[in-house]
Amino acid sequence: MKAMILAAGLGTRLRPLTNTVSKPMVQMAGRPCMEHTVRLLARHGISEIVVNLHYLPEIIREHFGDGSKFGVSITYSYEDVLMGTAGGFKRLEKFFEDETALIVSGDALTDIDLINFYSFHKECKGVATLALKRVADPTQYGVVVKDGERIVRFQEKPGINEAVSSLANTGIYLFEPAIFDEIPDGVFYDFGRQVFPQLLAKKKAVYGYEMKEYWCDVGDLSVYREAHYDMLAGVVEVELPGKRFDANIWLGQRVAVHPDTVLVGPVLIGDNCTVEAGARIYGPVILGNNSRIGRNAVIKRGILWNNVIVGEEAELSDSIVAEGCVVPAGALVKNEVLEKEELSLREVAATKEE
Repeated sequence: MKAMILAAGLGTRLRPLTNTVSKPMVQMAGRPCMEHTVRLLARHGISEIVVNLHYLPEIIREHFGDGSKFGVSITYSYEDVLMGTAGGFKRLEKFFEDETALIVSGDALTDIDLINFYSFHKECKGVATLALKRVADPTQYGVVVKDGERIVRFQEKPGINEAVSSLANTGIYLFEPAIFDEIPDGVFYDFGRQVFPQLLAKKKAVYGYEMKEYWCDVGDLSVYREAHYDMLAGVVEVELPGKRFDANIWLGQRVAVHPDTVLVGPVLIGDNCTVEAGARIYGPVILGNNSRIGRNAVIKRGILWNNVIVGEEAELSDSIVAEGCVVPAGALVKNEVLEKEELSLREVAATKEE
């Protein structure tokens, strides 16, 4: 089995975080979101991966390279013009040849058991199997109705009083080679809006695998925060960087934490970080690599990317700070999303003296 990671999307709902990186490269607990997907595939023995690219592709290529450092082989398919989920897949027909194809999103977080998913797919003997997950709010997703294990209806992002099901389409699929016959060449084509409805119209077998494991579409900033907290709480099984210590503290390599500090877990501190005297960090908090927390600074429930500097006596709460930001000394930042260019332009942080 070979896999395709969908990584061509723009991620507009995660702005400003996606102003400078593509959605799959948004940091999730010290690693790009897509890296958690690559590691999931590697753990399940799936070593041949193709990634479609469009928005800021060079950042993905630079981080993942040929995949060897993750124990896999990665090739890339650049789309000068977006082709849609199915259209991008169609371009890779030769890559998959006569093998079962796994499709997974690069901007979702999951610990799905791919072995069980594959076994279910093979037992059903259909052309397509979708991984499904029950959700509290179906209005944000495409949902399906099943008759037994077979899918009999699709509904795209229904209104709150219109939803026919709470089973969400996770965007994780297994296909047999015959699926390529359902996708035209060289045009924009979508699985949810075109391929799956036409399969049902032709009375072809499409099955739904109701997964029990964790799945989260990291679609907006509130979900982005919640997914981080799920990672630190162990709700989702992912490989967190660093070494875990008592009280749910993870420390990377070459970390300098002054003895006169307070760390209340869960807290993850990346490589080459410095936490100066008097600083207080109340989790859940993630500090990215090469970050510095100044004297007497306070962080409560925060997500800091790499290379962030928090000045002395600054206070952050319920905020996300993107790569390379410098939070001024004495700043008060609450419920903010700080991206480097925005920070310098609008000077969001008011000082305590004000």
